[in-house]
Amino acid sequence: MVDLARRNFFNVTKENSKPAIRLPYVINEKVFTDNCTQCEECINVCPEKIIVKGDGGFPEIDFSKGECTFCDKCVDACKEALFTQVEDEKPWDLAIEIKANCLAKNQVYCLSCQDNCETEAISFTYISESTPQPQISLDSCTGCGACVAVCPQTAIELSPKNEFLNLTGEAYERS
Repeated sequence: MVDLARRNFFNVTKENSKPAIRLPYVINEKVFTDNCTQCEECINVCPEKIIVKGDGGFPEIDFSKGECTFCDKCVDACKEALFTQVEDEKPWDLAIEIKANCLAKNQVYCLSCQDNCETEAISFTYISESTPQPQISLDSCTGCGACVAVCPQTAIELSPKNEFLNLTGEAYERS
């Protein structure tokens, strides 16, 4: 079993890298890294091919490859007790950020993210004669990632919200 906290202790660049987005419905990062056997079954069964082998060999989600359809095949394929009850929980708690290189924020007309958001969590506000600006309804956002791969500027980023693990494996709040 790979101890990521210990491994990252000697790898200064990893300390500042963004935390991995794990599979939907994972209990938490510590339970996942302590109990995942890295068997790759979840990677093999994902019809969208967005589950990839990440740091330390642990599976993680790569939204640049597409969106999660919440088919639960990864959950069903896993033989370990890593997941919450699917019907009782949100798939994950992700923060969404539209970065400054967004075309709309740079006065270029683009609605790619809105056009691909099935839950209509992304909308555009039309203000007089200016370029419409993206607005996100966090209540409607499922974190599926459909908006990420279609963005021509890679200006949309999803990341785990609030709780991260420091190098000792203890949880802390993101500031």
